[in-house]
Amino acid sequence: ELSEPTIDSQILKIKDSGADLLFSAATPKQAAQAIKKIYEIGWKPIHIIDINAGSIGQVLKPAGLEASKGVISVGYVKEPDDPRWANDPGNQRYIDFMQKYYPEGDRNSSFNVYGYITAQLLVHVLKACGDNLTRDNVMYQATHMTNVPLDMLLPGISVTTTPTDYRVNKQFQMAKFDGEKWERFGDIVTDQGKE
Repeated sequence: ELSEPTIDSQILKIKDSGADLLFSAATPKQAAQAIKKIYEIGWKPIHIIDINAGSIGQVLKPAGLEASKGVISVGYVKEPDDPRWANDPGNQRYIDFMQKYYPEGDRNSSFNVYGYITAQLLVHVLKACGDNLTRDNVMYQATHMTNVPLDMLLPGISVTTTPTDYRVNKQFQMAKFDGEKWERFGDIVTDQGKE
């Protein structure tokens, strides 16, 4: 329950069950608690966390970077402080945006990155509408996007929508935390969904 102060007892029960794999579909607070408790008790399951709990600053650092080592998740965005994106034009535009409009904000927060690309997608839809800002045209443009690139999406990931599939996040790449950053592995996975 969200109202419980910790999830320690649940982690102990899962460990005692003999499980060797744990998938945490938890809020960031509970995911951090799980990571920390698993480390404290010396349990070594394969630990997969939900994408919503993959923030280094809001989840993994509070849990402890050493404790977080080896955690697996998925992602679709660049981490702004990862050296591999230091010269990336999209990352630089994001950093410039944060410096100008939200200088007190944590530019390395995946939540801020998500907010930035969501706003960028809204701008794309509104520009596609031109001067015809009717509900029908906004819906048409929002449901007819094909391979729209956004500054902070990983290479090979873009946004495509259709009138029967409104989902914008249908691609991701697996990642394992190395104690400092997410190390991506495998190919980009795309959920084709049902048409």
